[in-house]
Amino acid sequence: MSAIFRACLQPFNGHNPMWSLVPLSVLIGIGMLWVFRLTSNQAAITKVKAQLMACLYEMRLFVDDPVLVWRAQWGLISANVKYIGLMLVPALVMTAPMILILGQLECFYGHLPIEPGQAAIVTVQMTSAGVGQTPELRTPDGIVLETPPVHIDGGRQISWRIRAQRPTTGILQFVFPDEQVDKSIIAGRGPQYVSERRVSSALAVLWYPGEKQLATGPVDWIELRYPPATVHALGLDFNWLIWLLVLSMISALLLKRRFRVSF
Repeated sequence: MSAIFRACLQPFNGHNPMWSLVPLSVLIGIGMLWVFRLTSNQAAITKVKAQLMACLYEMRLFVDDPVLVWRAQWGLISANVKYIGLMLVPALVMTAPMILILGQLECFYGHLPIEPGQAAIVTVQMTSAGVGQTPELRTPDGIVLETPPVHIDGGRQISWRIRAQRPTTGILQFVFPDEQVDKSIIAGRGPQYVSERRVSSALAVLWYPGEKQLATGPVDWIELRYPPATVHALGLDFNWLIWLLVLSMISALLLKRRFRVSF
């Protein structure tokens, strides 16, 4: 999946993120409508929305009758519970694919590559089996190592400072006596598809999908602290996820009649 997203987003490398974020948000909005239509009970949703409106009208019409107002309030609460229950099924169905998609998009929109001349910190988290070992860090051309390893937390974490000399794409090599562990690195102009962390946990791969899962060994995860990114549009700078949610929801609202969806 990472290769697919990387290939799809590659034409937008170095351009304003909104050029790709807008059509992507529209596609996600359409996808949400399609899933919602397939998995929701539209007849029940329409009925419960009518009950909600009826209860609101009763509260306005019989404002001088406490008993009727109380019944309307109880009906309003009951209808809201039913409405939330009807929303749960499509929400749960959409959760799994959205987690996979958001993890991939974070790699492109969430961080910037290291700019030439900029320093960054690389950290290795060791497993219990790896504590006490210090790998040799080898950097690709265009990346220089500036500091010796710094041990933290009793040797469970080891950090180095590196600096980009020019735009490059390469591999950081962590060489142990019996094996070698790699981590990708990208320096240059953003946005680009970058992997902030390579992990050994199968669950963590869902949010850090940019590289293959680490094999069982001395390393739990490797993190390269890329600069965080924001998306600028309409004179505002927000995290990409805020733009995505706003644009996809607007798209869904504008297109819901075409898809004959009620929510």
